[in-house]
Amino acid sequence: MPDAPPLPPGQQLAAPGKWPLVGERSPAQHDGDWTVTVSGCVATPRVYDLAALRRLRWHRRPVDIHCVTRWSKLAVDFAGVELADLLAAAEPTSLARFVSFVARSDRGHSTSLVLSDALDLGAFVALEVENRPLPVEHGGPVRLVVPGRYFYKSLKWLQRIELLAADRLGYWEGEAGYHNVADPWREERYIAADVSRHEMRRLLAARSFAGLNLLSLQARGHDLTGLDARGAVLRNADFRECVLARASFDGANLANAHFAGAELRGATFAAADLEGADFSAADLNGADLRGASLFGATFTVAGEPRAARLDIGTRIDEASLAQLAPPQADFVRRARHTC
Repeated sequence: MPDAPPLPPGQQLAAPGKWPLVGERSPAQHDGDWTVTVSGCVATPRVYDLAALRRLRWHRRPVDIHCVTRWSKLAVDFAGVELADLLAAAEPTSLARFVSFVARSDRGHSTSLVLSDALDLGAFVALEVENRPLPVEHGGPVRLVVPGRYFYKSLKWLQRIELLAADRLGYWEGEAGYHNVADPWREERYIAADVSRHEMRRLLAARSFAGLNLLSLQARGHDLTGLDARGAVLRNADFRECVLARASFDGANLANAHFAGAELRGATFAAADLEGADFSAADLNGADLRGASLFGATFTVAGEPRAARLDIGTRIDEASLAQLAPPQADFVRRARHTC
């Protein structure tokens, strides 16, 4: 049997047959036909409805999906129109250096790429996946696909392509702090934290982050017993080796948070976003993870002796367990009943 293809650092395969849903499930309501506009720094702006896109030259290509929340799905068969062909028809001007993609979504999602990078990566506009129309929840009827980048760059519900002279940060990059390049092989997940050291010391001393937005929080090794972090946005937070006994993370966004080696006895994560969180070597005895989103979360690492500690008092529902990669789910089930 041939070896499995390598994954980017920190990624693990999603469960076979599963394509986890991330973000909004449907586009904004609209009247009339769906169109994709090519505009900006071009000589000939273009507008395509879906029928016109289907009449163009099509390409079918297997693409590896690497979600920023640490799950991957390999060789997904997409089909659609090359971005290069759409841009060539619009005749970019000499001012065009960046390309922005805008979705038909309630929050106005968008993303951008350096124009030369978009072309070199082979970005394309997809209308089909696995020989079927692209499902709405996964960006149908039309989405951008950018091979070689974290999948937030592959914008759902594409409605506008705009060539720009200067970059314009997209929704995830500007609002959520996601990295603007998003190379999974370099683990370019987030930009750096923007909280001052003085403010960070104050927050750590108060042990209350409730409702705050603290991207890439650096708290490694601190005693934060009883921390109140309900509803906080703590993407990419570093809680490694922290004492977090009885902490409350209910409803918090902890995507890609680092809890390796942390003491989390009696901590609560009810309905928290734990996608991509690392719990390796953490003490989760008596913790409550019911209703948490666990796509891409890690409790044990193959070939490494340190794994999370769980007991029968660790509460986790089957719906959350089913989101884990099979080796992770099997480990959690065994650990809870063999303590």
